[in-house]
Amino acid sequence: MVLVAMAFTNNLLNARLAENEFTTNKQFMLTTGLQIDDIAWTIGRTQTLRYSTRFAQLKCEAVAVEYSFEIKTVENSSWTPLDFTCTTSIIMFNMPISNYHVSNEYVERIFPSANFSFVQNGTSAPVSHVYVIEKLPMTAGNYTRVVVVPTLRMLDAGEIGGVNYVKFFLPLLENGESPMLSQSVTLIGTAVTQYAYRNVTHVKFIATFPQASQGFDSDFFKFQEEDLQQGSYVRIVNMPAGNSVVEFYVGEVTVSLGLHV
Repeated sequence: MVLVAMAFTNNLLNARLAENEFTTNKQFMLTTGLQIDDIAWTIGRTQTLRYSTRFAQLKCEAVAVEYSFEIKTVENSSWTPLDFTCTTSIIMFNMPISNYHVSNEYVERIFPSANFSFVQNGTSAPVSHVYVIEKLPMTAGNYTRVVVVPTLRMLDAGEIGGVNYVKFFLPLLENGESPMLSQSVTLIGTAVTQYAYRNVTHVKFIATFPQASQGFDSDFFKFQEEDLQQGSYVRIVNMPAGNSVVEFYVGEVTVSLGLHV
């Protein structure tokens, strides 16, 4: 009886510890998502964030989302694909469901708490979404996950010299070293690339998922449901002044796990 009671008490204690750990590290993942915005636009800028976990693991899932773009212009009213696409990794805090389990298909929004479009407007609009998801089963393992996904910020810069400018900002996460020597994430800004197009009247953004066969599909990425079209998310933005110079700023961020002891 004593052994049974000890086993029960130990399991209950581990469950409470895992629940508290998961709750604490939701804040850590929110901080990570916000730090990406600080790192992405300055080459060489580095930030190390530390976390604590007994049960979970942190993972950077490579090439999880691909963003592509099309435009309409004053000269051409048909959709024209742009000459670049962007693929990004995502960061996940993975808690095994044997340690912490809510329910299958559980979703909790952390940031932003409203307006789930992957293209958002304004100076304080996010460049990443942070949310909790439990989706079972998955080839990549059965976890309750806290996910950080890079997204787009739109900024109407207004009229400059008689020309209207609209800017879009997109951070891209790339997998770096992962020696796992400590419980830390190191973010390093490595490059910023600008693309510019004139006389643009409309921009179409398309998010697709190269790792869909592993379970990282449109159902995993909980963007705004109204934007979902046949397994991809599509968002069309009309230029505020009817036609504008559109600038894309793509910031590359290397993500390394456990670099610092």
